[in-house]
Amino acid sequence: MSATRPSRWELRTAADPSHSTWYVERFRTMAAQGADLAGEARFVDAMLPRGSRVLDAGCGPGRVGAELHARGHVVVGVDVDPVLVEAARTDHPGPDWRVGDLAELDLPAEGVTEPFDAIVCAGQVMTFLAEGTEVEVLRRFRAHLAPDGRAVVGFGTGRGYAPERFLADAAEARLRLDVALSTWDLRPWSDDADFLVAVLSLTPG
Repeated sequence: MSATRPSRWELRTAADPSHSTWYVERFRTMAAQGADLAGEARFVDAMLPRGSRVLDAGCGPGRVGAELHARGHVVVGVDVDPVLVEAARTDHPGPDWRVGDLAELDLPAEGVTEPFDAIVCAGQVMTFLAEGTEVEVLRRFRAHLAPDGRAVVGFGTGRGYAPERFLADAAEARLRLDVALSTWDLRPWSDDADFLVAVLSLTPG
């Protein structure tokens, strides 16, 4: 469990200890069936030169970070669930996979001192954080970004974290919205969209 309050994901896995294993096997099965699981990675890759440093925040079993690593980037992945991180290490060697709570993220204290050119937070990670830690997580993202770096955050809009609140939280964390989309394949944002993909950069000053 997290050192402070447990995340919604940790509460779910505490209630159902098999959930993490189910989640890992779900994506293994999808990959074996040839499903396209690289949409988020393609999006982020298009923003970056080769050899960029990418933080996969809430990496789960590693599908996004692994694809970015395969495309030539230096990837560190962090997730609060040790079962998912172990699956990432087993299935996708190469990136630096770590167990950690995004609300307590401090990679320089763990020896990862270089900032990141991009942070990707895909899936539903923001909606699985501990309630009330969203601004702190976004602050931690900001602290780990290079001066011209960008954070790309995607999540479903009907999962209890309204886009308006997310954007207010991002502004409080001193992250500026550069682009808002409704899908990872670049469809424009609309107020009735059921998914948000937000590209954020550092607020000047």
